[in-house]
Amino acid sequence: MQISPLARPSRFSYLFAAMFDDAQRSLEEILSPPFRNVLWKSVGLTLGLLLVLWLVLEGLVVHFLALPYPWLETGLTIVSGIGLVVGLAFLAAPATSLFAGIFLDEIAEVVEKNHYPSEPVGRALPLMEGILTTLQFTLVVVGVNLVALPLVLFVGFGVVIFFVANGYLLGREYFDLAARRFHDRRVAKILRLRHSGRIFLAGLVIAGFTAVPLVNLLAPLFATAFMVHVHKRIQKAERRPGGLLAPA
Repeated sequence: MQISPLARPSRFSYLFAAMFDDAQRSLEEILSPPFRNVLWKSVGLTLGLLLVLWLVLEGLVVHFLALPYPWLETGLTIVSGIGLVVGLAFLAAPATSLFAGIFLDEIAEVVEKNHYPSEPVGRALPLMEGILTTLQFTLVVVGVNLVALPLVLFVGFGVVIFFVANGYLLGREYFDLAARRFHDRRVAKILRLRHSGRIFLAGLVIAGFTAVPLVNLLAPLFATAFMVHVHKRIQKAERRPGGLLAPA
């Protein structure tokens, strides 16, 4: 019996179902032993960096804040302290990305071996290229978030700007991380452009994850595992006849 086309799942429903499945698998892996090892390293280094920044900035505020009225000085100190907490919380995810970036190839390899044992494992980027890529990514994310912070606080649609900007950036950078383990820079860019919609949606999922305080410390691990799955689906699609990776 022929099934009515209306009864078939649309491409979009399939896409969302596949993305939900990939996100669920990635969440389940976060607390596995290999992920926990990277988690403690990256979170420990992140908290250490944020503590140092807190002490330095708080010291500068106390040192340069000299007002004639003690009550006014106390009030401004409290307000500045709250501002520091908000600002540092906003930078927690980029800071975690900076340190976790050192270990993300390790996470990607674990996901590839566990879920795709019949396929070859990707190769890590050369050390210097990996460090430069991580620094570049972190600086871009910090810059966008610093611009987005006042928009979120003072502009009604700032939250939308925050999610769109982070969805694009995070989707692009984490996809490149997964794709560059198997392809050169040119092929990875072409794949990203050919599947920009899917990658942007995946970036929005990651952006939502990074928007939750404390949970965002886990974001680099989740994002790496998640994007490995997304890349594998794209790679499979592009190996079909007419695809970019189809056998000659």
